[in-house]
Amino acid sequence: MAEFATLARPYANAVFDLAVEADNFDDWSNDLNFLTTVIEDTTMTAVIANPQVDKNTLTRLLLDVCEEPLSKLGVNLLKILLENKRLNTIPQIALQFEQLKAQHQGMRKVEITAPYPVEPQQQQEIETALKRRLGKTVDVDITLDKSLLGGCLIRTGDEVIDVSMKGHLQRLATELRR
Repeated sequence: MAEFATLARPYANAVFDLAVEADNFDDWSNDLNFLTTVIEDTTMTAVIANPQVDKNTLTRLLLDVCEEPLSKLGVNLLKILLENKRLNTIPQIALQFEQLKAQHQGMRKVEITAPYPVEPQQQQEIETALKRRLGKTVDVDITLDKSLLGGCLIRTGDEVIDVSMKGHLQRLATELRR
């Protein structure tokens, strides 16, 4: 995964620069999400991985599927990735582009893991507290993990805030072992 992240970075940066220049972030998000969906399709994954499918056939197939829904620049990106044998980096390009876009727009992506569904009022309170702490608007994704027992785990970028019962018990166990 780290290799794909490294390979994807120049492409994501180039796409981001184009989006900033033309102020068309949504178009690029749509194109990259569409390409990710196509590339991650199990049938398409098998075709791409098949060494018997030559480059021209793969190019024609992908252009037949992608050319109409994509913008002209999206088609150009697809052709460049095909030429450089970097189709497998598309999901990582999309991820990095969204991170750059969010940062540019003053937004932070926040992942909250909780043992139980979070009530809308609780989510609003968490978002308000995070906005105050981070100084940016937050985009929150919530996932459930019953092993946390209570509380929650909050991730944003490299920062992790563990206010879960599981984390608390692990820290307590570590202290008792000293």
